Amino acid sequence: MFFYKVVTLLTLIALTAVGCCDSKIDKKSYTDDTSHKAFSHSMDLDRQSENIHVLGRSFFTIPWVEAPSATTARDGLGPLFSANSCKHCHPNDGAGLATDATGKISRSLVMRLSISNTRNINNGLKMKNGFISEPTYGAQLSINGTSDTPYEGVNNVAYKTIQGKYADGTLYELQEPSYSITDLQYGEFAEGVNIAPHIALALIGLGKIEAIKQRDILKNEDIEDRDGDGISGKANWVYSPETNRSELGRFTWKAAAASVKHQTANAAHNDMGLTNPLYPKENCTQREKECNEAIKGAYEFDLPESRLDAIAFYLQTLKIPAQRKHKNFTKGEQIFQTLSCNKCHRESYTIANNELIKPYSDFLLHDMGDRLSDGHTIFKATVNEFRTPPLWGLGLYKEVSGGVALLHDGRARDIEEAILWHGGEAVVSKEAFKALPKQDRQYLLDFLGAI
Repeated sequence: MFFYKVVTLLTLIALTAVGCCDSKIDKKSYTDDTSHKAFSHSMDLDRQSENIHVLGRSFFTIPWVEAPSATTARDGLGPLFSANSCKHCHPNDGAGLATDATGKISRSLVMRLSISNTRNINNGLKMKNGFISEPTYGAQLSINGTSDTPYEGVNNVAYKTIQGKYADGTLYELQEPSYSITDLQYGEFAEGVNIAPHIALALIGLGKIEAIKQRDILKNEDIEDRDGDGISGKANWVYSPETNRSELGRFTWKAAAASVKHQTANAAHNDMGLTNPLYPKENCTQREKECNEAIKGAYEFDLPESRLDAIAFYLQTLKIPAQRKHKNFTKGEQIFQTLSCNKCHRESYTIANNELIKPYSDFLLHDMGDRLSDGHTIFKATVNEFRTPPLWGLGLYKEVSGGVALLHDGRARDIEEAILWHGGEAVVSKEAFKALPKQDRQYLLDFLGAI
């Protein structure tokens, strides 16, 4: 019931701010703040809704603790987990970082585990989680454990420098990551294991993405590339534990979650070991004895539905940074369109009550080429395919998160590097970018940093 009240509330917010005839930007949903708190402002809410938002923020930011504890509202952490609060992976509600100041891999860069042989992948597409988990360690490696539960292993990353050259002779450098997992506590991985690094995404605009009409996303599908433009986006259809049926995936790097609540529940379970109504079982495999025998929290779920809904509501009602237009904004926008970047990074949608939003994404899966492959198949998303990430707020990532780590594994240290890693369906646009004069490249980068 709470979830439907949230949806109704968001609709009412839009009704009070947007006219009935022309698509308009709802200024109440945007912020002009460019500080490190730019992603953390709530939309304009009534008092009751603001209280729910604040409650959700508290469960998002305050650390969870091991059970049993006097802090029963936040006990139940683990027994296996990567972080003890959401904010550790999403600093200031922003994107995660690949490494910390010392070069050590960050806990916001998690390792998804699956068995990657073809037979199991084909079977996995019929399963509720969309893939076959590694039998000993599950769907994601946990780098921490509670008092009597050994952690699962240690994630490691090393980078190799790759040099390249623009058409005008300007040199550039990229960093190519390689990953390893050491100090495994429960034995070796199964044969055929695949390790897929996924970094935490920025959290702005999630409620608006959820409000996009399904037909407006699906109309951009072109799986067989019938128009011959080299772009063949496709939707990921995923099992939703919220509705117990197949739904359009909109969230995560592989579009594997159908709603904000779905993604929130999944992250709580995998990242913090919190049971909840959508993921009611402990995050332990049958082979992890200490995890299964660990003391549980006092309640049926570590994260009851009312608190899960509050966190989801908090995320749904975060403001979006307003565009910061400058004198060369239009030049950069024209280059963005000329390079066909907008064929995947679709600029805008009209949602309920004619509100116009500009996320710059089609929310479909695209082949990004072998060099960006994570080896992970989930539902209809294959090893090279990723959901087009929204670009709004991109230029504020460094201020908000304290650094920049773009693409699914955070390998790109700025917008330019992210473009240069594009392959697959985007290779023509990438090569066209490399052929631009230096000034035009800068116009494009400045535009992307301002939207």
